[in-house]
Amino acid sequence: MSWNESGNGKDPWKGGGNQPDDLDKIIEGWQKKINAILGGNKGNGNVTKMPGGNSGTSLILIFLLVAWAFTGLYRVDQAERGVVQRFGAYTQTTFPGLHWHIPFPIESVDIVNTGIVTDYGFSTEILTADEQYVFVQMVVQYLREDPVNYSFEVINPEGTLEDLTESALREVVGTSSLEVLVNERRDEIGPKTQVVLQSTLDAYKSGISVTSINLEKLDYPRAVQDAVDDTQKARNDSDRFILEAEKYAQDLIPRARGAAQRILQDAEAYRDRVIADAEGQANRFLALLNEYEKAPQVTRDRLYLDAVEEVYKNSDKVILDSQGSGNLLYLPIDKLMNDSGRRDNNSSTSSNNDSSTTQSSGSTSDQDSRERRQR
Repeated sequence: MSWNESGNGKDPWKGGGNQPDDLDKIIEGWQKKINAILGGNKGNGNVTKMPGGNSGTSLILIFLLVAWAFTGLYRVDQAERGVVQRFGAYTQTTFPGLHWHIPFPIESVDIVNTGIVTDYGFSTEILTADEQYVFVQMVVQYLREDPVNYSFEVINPEGTLEDLTESALREVVGTSSLEVLVNERRDEIGPKTQVVLQSTLDAYKSGISVTSINLEKLDYPRAVQDAVDDTQKARNDSDRFILEAEKYAQDLIPRARGAAQRILQDAEAYRDRVIADAEGQANRFLALLNEYEKAPQVTRDRLYLDAVEEVYKNSDKVILDSQGSGNLLYLPIDKLMNDSGRRDNNSSTSSNNDSSTTQSSGSTSDQDSRERRQR
């Protein structure tokens, strides 16, 4: 007996009689199980071939179709808009809410945020009109205003915005000198750049709206630092002088107006007084005329006496009429009164001198008597 034979005449390496005959039987068994699960025909053990319209395959296809359809659901938030494309062509714009589109690869949706302001920082070195480099740093804020143009007209909207910002800034800064930019047009750089940038974006139909451009930094070379500082100092001094002049003008103008108003009031008062005096004189003349018409001689005599009294009222002489003689005696009463006043003053002065002399002599005699006693 050879080494591979057992005692009963069988090959010891072969299994028992319960093992399947070959691999085909094992595969056939698994196919029967799959057909039973999928609802296939249960025959006599033969494998049933599933045609294309088999119910199991149909269920699988329906399940896959439903899952593919569900991929077309999408939601648009309040600040967003949905741009629907069919095979790459624009179809419609959807608004906030839940929507459905034909799934990929037939349709696709780009969600564009149109309600939130986006900003980005920008900095660069630019050559001015007088060939001086300045370092400019700013912040650009923008909105995606038109989602359709934003999605279709420009390939890279953000990159295009940055390139156009630099171009607009060079146009604004490059046409002015360094001194003008630092001293006069510093606050105008942002607004002017925004105007130029927005006009270019509108020409490109980019769908972007620039809301503001804020200039954060504007540095100039160190070589011109001292000159720029001196210019700035001179400008500050000029502004201070202007403010002081305006303050002085604000203080002086009201006073001048008050003085002018006072002069006008004085003139009006003088006018009223002159008019009143003239009216009074006219009324007196009319009254005198009325009296003259009644008694002409009496009125003439009265006027003559009033005139003589007015003329001689301030005279220093007194005229006396001596009856019986034609001579007039002139008495300088004022001189007599002045002479009497001078005599009174002289008498009072002499009396004062006499009293002082008496007092001095008395004091001298008292001193002599004291000296004799001491001796």
